[in-house]
This record gives sequence, structure tokens and C-alpha cells, in this order.
Amino acid sequence: MNLNVKEIFYSLQGEGGRQGEASIFIRLTGCNLSCDFCDTDFESGSNRSVEQILSSIRRFPCRWIVWTGGEPTLQLTDEILLFFKEAGFRQAIESNGYKQLSTLLNYTVVSPKGKKTYAKAINPRVDEVRLPVQEGDPIPPLEMLPEAHFFFLSPVFTGNEVSTKANIDYCVEQIKRFPCWRLSLQIHKLIGIE
Repeated sequence: MNLNVKEIFYSLQGEGGRQGEASIFIRLTGCNLSCDFCDTDFESGSNRSVEQILSSIRRFPCRWIVWTGGEPTLQLTDEILLFFKEAGFRQAIESNGYKQLSTLLNYTVVSPKGKKTYAKAINPRVDEVRLPVQEGDPIPPLEMLPEAHFFFLSPVFTGNEVSTKANIDYCVEQIKRFPCWRLSLQIHKLIGIE
């Protein structure tokens, strides 16, 4: 069992319902979307066996893996998830929602990009919906999204202070209009950690 891995790093979860928790991030390569606001380089990586990955993450005191990408569902299988579960790890995923998420995951985040992924038929229930938002984006009604414990609007950090602030202000305005949503800032970017 192999995975094409962009990077593995140990840090704090920077956003959403698990914000601030220590986590091991395994960023997989490849994505089925081309979002204009994507801030992640996930194109190239190295092919690693699950045994190699396990060896490299065992040194961390944490037992939470966050599968991210790109789009991790393009590579993850139940067999791989079971391997890490049996090694004593809890597993979260950050997915765009285009593919069915495994029931072996301990925490599921769907971060829809584009109206096609609003359809809840693919993943009718998840732990968290985290919607990346730019100023002026329509906020979908909850009926169009999977059921979740948390619904977050996450302002897109553009690298430009003015547009990022406009995105934050827009999210705050929308949450005040629709209080079923919560604000999720990317604290890892705000405090300058990986």
C-alpha cells in the first residue's frame, strides 16, 4: 500500500471545530478541482509506503492524523485507514466532498468548492462543513449541505491585506444574518505557524 505524499508535518489544527489541537498533517498529492483561491501546492510529491509513513509519524507524541491535500479521497482506501487505525491513530479528513468519505474516519470535514459539491447525497452527514468564502459569494442554505455538528464560513486569505479583510468582513456580515454559521479563521496563518 503506497501513497503519493506532498508533505508530512506536526502542528496545530488551524481552523474549524478542532482548531488548536495538535495534529499530524499528511498532505497527499492530486486534486480533482482547480480552485482559483487554492493556497496549497499539492502537485508533486514522493511515493511512500504506509510503513514508511508510519515510521516517520511515530516520533510525534500526538495520535491524530489529518489527511489533507489536494483531495485525499483520491488516494485513501479503507485498507489504508484501517492500517493507521490499528497502529493506534485517530484520523480526520479535509475533503472537498466529491467522493464518499469512509466510516473508518473519526472526524470528517467537507469543504465544498462550487455548487456541485453542495449536494448532500454524496456525504449526507459529516462532522463539519467548512465553506471557503470570498466577498460576494452566495451562502448556500443548510438544506443544500450535509448534516453536520458545525457549519463554518472560512474567509479566503488571498495574500492581499485589503481583499483578505474584505473577505473576513463579508463572513462576519453573513454570520450575523445567518447565525447557524460560525467563523473559522485560519489561525495558523495569523500566528505564522505551519
